[in-house]
Amino acid sequence: MSGEQAFKDNFSGVADGYRRYRPTYPEALFDWLATAAPRRDRAWDCGCGSGQASVLLAPHFARVDATDPSAAQIAKATPNERVHYAVAPAESSGLPDHAFDLITVAQAIHWFDIGAFYGEARRVGRPDGLLAVIGYGLLRVEPAIDALLDHLYVDVVGPYWPPERRHIDEGYRSIPFPFAALDAPDFTIEREWSADHLLGYLATWSAVSRYKTAHGADPLEGGPGEALRRAWGDGLRPVRWPIFLKVGRVGG
Repeated sequence: MSGEQAFKDNFSGVADGYRRYRPTYPEALFDWLATAAPRRDRAWDCGCGSGQASVLLAPHFARVDATDPSAAQIAKATPNERVHYAVAPAESSGLPDHAFDLITVAQAIHWFDIGAFYGEARRVGRPDGLLAVIGYGLLRVEPAIDALLDHLYVDVVGPYWPPERRHIDEGYRSIPFPFAALDAPDFTIEREWSADHLLGYLATWSAVSRYKTAHGADPLEGGPGEALRRAWGDGLRPVRWPIFLKVGRVGG
């Protein structure tokens, strides 16, 4: 996948929900990445959305540049004095040559022109700098609720997922990674959510937005959404997402 590719804007319309409801990553992941990086001068969080990963990089690096092609996402990004947000595509960031010790792409590379982005990463990354490609798949709770989530994911909104979603379903295994890879520990996102938070998160799915556009109806109202709310109950439940991770030296 290389060459120019039009920006597919799947999230500007849900930018506020994305900021409020998307899960944040474990701090331990960014502790490990900062330790593995050659220096802690400058990091680039590419496809940053509303800054979930960007702000977790901030304690470890003197400066974090965070870019996203969606102006709506950047407008909702979490402020941080060390994080410098900008609207820019992954493939043409406008950032300086060979300036970055760490480049992160969290839950975003499947939307990129991957070949062109890798070229940009080689241009802006230091030769001994790291590139970390981070993703997570479908959330898991407990078997009865997982069955309802699977029904929503596959049977209800399944036809409305963009084709790039298959990379998430495959745990990024099919995405090329032509860099000298590092062995990375296993990490998991773990949160405790209410039913309202769950449904707010599900509303940020691009397939839910596409379903609403196609049908003029919200798949989370009535049917699947009500079934999930009843099964969830009034309290908090633990929610988890295993993280898949590719890490390598930009110059390797």
